[in-house]
Amino acid sequence: QVQLVESGGGLVQAGGSLRLSCAASGRTANNYAMGWFRQAPGKEREFVVGINRRGNSTLIEGSVKGRFTISRDNAKTKSTVYLQMNGLKPEDTAVYYCAAVFRLVMVVITTAADYDYWGQGTQVTVSS
Repeated sequence: QVQLVESGGGLVQAGGSLRLSCAASGRTANNYAMGWFRQAPGKEREFVVGINRRGNSTLIEGSVKGRFTISRDNAKTKSTVYLQMNGLKPEDTAVYYCAAVFRLVMVVITTAADYDYWGQGTQVTVSS
């Protein structure tokens, strides 16, 4: 089991940058594939980026490719995933959620229903 704590959201102008962090704590935190999803008002939650448990494989959704990157720092009982967002656009405005699922194999998970743990969400607002 892991606990997820997100931080780093806020208000930024179009073209600006933000970095979101998601700290996963627990004895087996390094054995979880993790990802970021976002949900804009009136829309379904959508996949943004994902990373395997070792941090050596990632998947990035098409609309943010070239602007967003995901990285991971694994410590003994804690794993922190970062979402670096550059070139932000007003359409990136949403609540961003970190998610985790236990996976010993090196896979990246892109489907929300496959994740077992979710962070509380952090608001990202991009003004035009």
